[in-house]
Amino acid sequence: MKQTYVAEPQPEESANAHEAADAGRSERDPFLTAMGERVRMLRARRGMTRKTLAAETGLSERHLANLESGVGNASVLVLRQIAATLNCPLAEVIGDVTTASAEWLLIRELLQGRDPAALQRARMALAEMFSQAPADPHRNERIALIGLRGAGKSTLGRMLAQELKVPFVELTRVIEQLAGCPPSEIHSLYGASAYRRYEQRALEAVIAEHPRAVIASPGGLVSEPATFNTLLAHCFTVWLQAAPEEHMRRVVAQGDLRPMSGNREAMDDLKRILAGRSELYGRADMRFDTSEKTLADAYLQLRDRIAARLGAEPARID
Repeated sequence: MKQTYVAEPQPEESANAHEAADAGRSERDPFLTAMGERVRMLRARRGMTRKTLAAETGLSERHLANLESGVGNASVLVLRQIAATLNCPLAEVIGDVTTASAEWLLIRELLQGRDPAALQRARMALAEMFSQAPADPHRNERIALIGLRGAGKSTLGRMLAQELKVPFVELTRVIEQLAGCPPSEIHSLYGASAYRRYEQRALEAVIAEHPRAVIASPGGLVSEPATFNTLLAHCFTVWLQAAPEEHMRRVVAQGDLRPMSGNREAMDDLKRILAGRSELYGRADMRFDTSEKTLADAYLQLRDRIAARLGAEPARID
């Protein structure tokens, strides 16, 4: 597999979307308002613009804007269409799936109020309990970097792979090789669902081919539960964090002016996507903030932090 750097495409939110906002409606139904917030959050997690969601569902941007602001009373068929496009259960759009049964309620009660560390232990225990495959012995020998574009996944990942003398794999490139076209064309020609399938296939191919590697993953991979769970099960994951301003500055420094082109609210959009995904990124084994660090300092600190976390595990960091 040829390992070459390709900048990860980052979808941006559209600034041209109509604001749903009828200021004269002083009272909104709490259920519709909460549902609109969930749709907006699910869309942000996937880095989808309202314009993109409108195109893939066949709905108007105005209709989606009304729905997201809690003033649109969408039909069940429309909601089902939105759920399919966002690749989530309809129950997740309509309400809390954990109200579906008595057992769900009991499980939810046990987890209610637990801190992130406790929830992570619970998730890992459940994953081990229900896993039908043995634990991957090479998990700690594959280091996967996750996070938004501009956090340093490709640059730091390449440096780490070079020192460890392991392959550096940019998952976006593998997706492109499998599809025969760039991810942007996959989205435009076949839609988001097709891209998600290629993303899953690419990750599975990399895991099967490389028992040791450093992997730079697309920023939106975490929003697809099956693919992200595969990554967590087979790779030691590191969330590379950065301040929104750092993300924007680095992307522009790479020569990509799209975040600033025709989008005066680019920074707000980026913050919204980061907020929508932060809980998912937080499932990583480790997090490392690259803000306000030189490249050399960021790399040395990242390398040492990973080595300290893995300790005597067979990742051969040192």
